[in-house]
Amino acid sequence: MSPQDHYIGVDVGTGSARACIIDATGEIKALASENIKLWQPEHGYTGSHYEQSTTDIWRAIAHCVRKTMSDSQTDPATIKGIGFDATCSLAVFTHDTDEPVSVTGPDFANAAGEDRNVILWLDHRPLAETELINSTDHNLLRYLGGKMNVEMEMPKVLWLKNHMPAELFNRCKFYDLADALTHLATGGETRSFCSAVCKQGYVPVGVDGSVKGWQEDFYRDIGLGELADDGFKRVGGVNGVNGEFLSAGELVGGLCEKAAKEFGLPPGIAIGSGVIDAYAGWIGTVGAKVKLDPDCLDDSVAPNDVSQAFTRLASVAGTSTCHLAMSREPVFVPGVWGPYRDVLIPDFWMAEGGQSATGELMKHMLETHAAYYDTLTEAEAAGKSIYDYLNDHLRHLAEKTEAPSISYLVRHYFFYGDLWGNRSPVADPNMRGAIIGMSSDKSKDGMALLYYSTMEFIALQTRQIVEAMNNSGHSIKSIFMSGSQCQNEILMDLIATACGMPVLIPRYVNAAVVHGAAMLGAKAASADKKGKTEPLWDIMDRMSKPGKVVWCRNDPAEKKLLDAKYEVFLDQCKTQQDYRKKIDEALKGSTLDAEAGN
Repeated sequence: MSPQDHYIGVDVGTGSARACIIDATGEIKALASENIKLWQPEHGYTGSHYEQSTTDIWRAIAHCVRKTMSDSQTDPATIKGIGFDATCSLAVFTHDTDEPVSVTGPDFANAAGEDRNVILWLDHRPLAETELINSTDHNLLRYLGGKMNVEMEMPKVLWLKNHMPAELFNRCKFYDLADALTHLATGGETRSFCSAVCKQGYVPVGVDGSVKGWQEDFYRDIGLGELADDGFKRVGGVNGVNGEFLSAGELVGGLCEKAAKEFGLPPGIAIGSGVIDAYAGWIGTVGAKVKLDPDCLDDSVAPNDVSQAFTRLASVAGTSTCHLAMSREPVFVPGVWGPYRDVLIPDFWMAEGGQSATGELMKHMLETHAAYYDTLTEAEAAGKSIYDYLNDHLRHLAEKTEAPSISYLVRHYFFYGDLWGNRSPVADPNMRGAIIGMSSDKSKDGMALLYYSTMEFIALQTRQIVEAMNNSGHSIKSIFMSGSQCQNEILMDLIATACGMPVLIPRYVNAAVVHGAAMLGAKAASADKKGKTEPLWDIMDRMSKPGKVVWCRNDPAEKKLLDAKYEVFLDQCKTQQDYRKKIDEALKGSTLDAEAGN
């Protein structure tokens, strides 16, 4: 690795594609983003449909790569590696012609120029297929937190089989979006353990008696036996037999001629095995060198050894939030996805908790309030985001009322915010929101307090996830955040104080994920003649930049209040489930139940 070398990271999120260029020290030299299209059919006939296009996504990626090259004036000859991450969405192509296949029912015909061949992660159309899959109680579900989630790929593949013409489905091959991007970059069919293990039910060879990775009896049980009939070629094949699966950043191949021309780069640049976007956030944050209290570190190892990762929770916050933890041995946590082996570092395990909506939750609660548009106008006039404006207003309210803290202002207001269901640790897509203490207040003050209660919910649910993980065997002592929510000082303070542990804010607040993707490019570029690459943690240790620490507030009264609010939060969570069960039991066998089709 030369000091003059550079690496490109590509991140595809829900609403945009991004690219960055880093130098050999990990310093970001340029960053660019481009919106990508999202189609939401107005009347999804089996649930919420969200669709995208790999053609459109690749166009946006190429634009970002060219812009970063132009902005940084980087010599193309110095680009040695490229890494990709993306949302865990399902991309569909034909196996015979490698063309995009429409996922839009009922006719599944690509509209001119659209190529809507991606079912987005948050698409909930395969609810019935998910229930069928989970009814099998197959042993592989142990490695998915006990249940396969509707956001994962196999329910979507099964939905396509149930709705597509058979002759079209039989021509389809399926990728996690990150793997589709490395396919477009190289022209090869190599897949990532990250995608297959985390989202497709793949159990690495040797884990619990797994022989092929793919569990053939499972796919036949759920009605996808045709995937097994050809040796699983349509989902990447069997590793070492008719396919290849790699851990994060391992060398997939070289940038192909077509992709090189689109990017304005020379062909042959090393392409690293991709990861799901949240996992790139782990790569881009937890390797940072930080000075923490000794209680927050693993004293059994030298500072910033890979074992430090076992004490660090990566929270990747955007539309939703993913919570990732690494362990040396498998740790089973009810309602938390995993444990997953080999997805980032070979032989190590990952667990993935999550909140279905955090950034989207705050946005929704504000936009549906009566005072939203007037307050937004005030914020814009002040040159602030509505979040910064409301944070200032909350501080003003506390000062004006001589309250001991902002939390005191909402002491009798109890908001539970699983409006889009619960991912972890309840793992119940039917969970919804609840409010106790609601008033008729339509003012800006009322909206500010609702906003604070929403942040309080996010912090308390983070504590619930951390406790569930630690109670099952993890040893989380600090939280490494990434995403735009890191800029929200009140939210970061709430999370630190509610969880009783420091929160680490990365140097590149809005670019930690794409920074992690660039490190995958650096790992791929380190491959020797036998294909062996530098350990991922060594790259993270060298290229991660120090951030800042938000300490939990040492205020006994505040802690006592948040502890009491946490007890109410847990009660709201449990009571909602009890209420639904009571109503379902009352309606069981009734005329109303029959009319609803149950």
